Amino acid sequence: MAVSSRERVRAAAVKLFATKGFHGTGIRDLAQEAELSSASLYHYMGTKEDLLAEIMRTALNRLLAAAREATAGGGEPVQRLRTLVALHVLAHAAGPEETRVVDNEVDVLSPAAREPVVALRDTYERLWAAAIDDGVAAGVFRVEHPAVTRLALLEMCSGVARWYSPRGPLALDELAEHYAELASRALGCTSAPGVADLRRCREIVAKEWGVSV
Repeated sequence: MAVSSRERVRAAAVKLFATKGFHGTGIRDLAQEAELSSASLYHYMGTKEDLLAEIMRTALNRLLAAAREATAGGGEPVQRLRTLVALHVLAHAAGPEETRVVDNEVDVLSPAAREPVVALRDTYERLWAAAIDDGVAAGVFRVEHPAVTRLALLEMCSGVARWYSPRGPLALDELAEHYAELASRALGCTSAPGVADLRRCREIVAKEWGVSV
């Protein structure tokens, strides 16, 4: 299937923003990577900030939709938290460049462009906060600073996008399960480990990102 010029521009932006940063990527760089002239580039992207904001909103909407689907129906807090961790790891391994752009470049956006991006990020993080708070209330998580621990876990899991390689010592499923176990321990889990449904998480990530994991 032929790739449209708009798709080429978006793919070029994801690659360059992830490797060179937003400010380090010029219009000429984007045009060259997308195999378009600089003059025609704006027809497909608007401003460079418009393009960055669209990439971020799309990525966060994917992550939010995936997390909601994976935890639909609720379930006990340990399993929900482990599922969210596993899904986050799988998603960051499946789309490392896109997720690095979201994690690293939000501060370059103007306030008007940043607001909807941050709102999506906060909505996603509230799923984690709810699982942790429910676990604390149920006595299965024992942690002195739940909000700080949540941020630390998100940072840990997001780091997968920077270093994961399928040639590494752990298969992706094993890595996701290991991170879920680390998260449980960080929260002082006092119950039997909840099992993340890795097969379902993989199916959801494959659907949202269009890649197999």
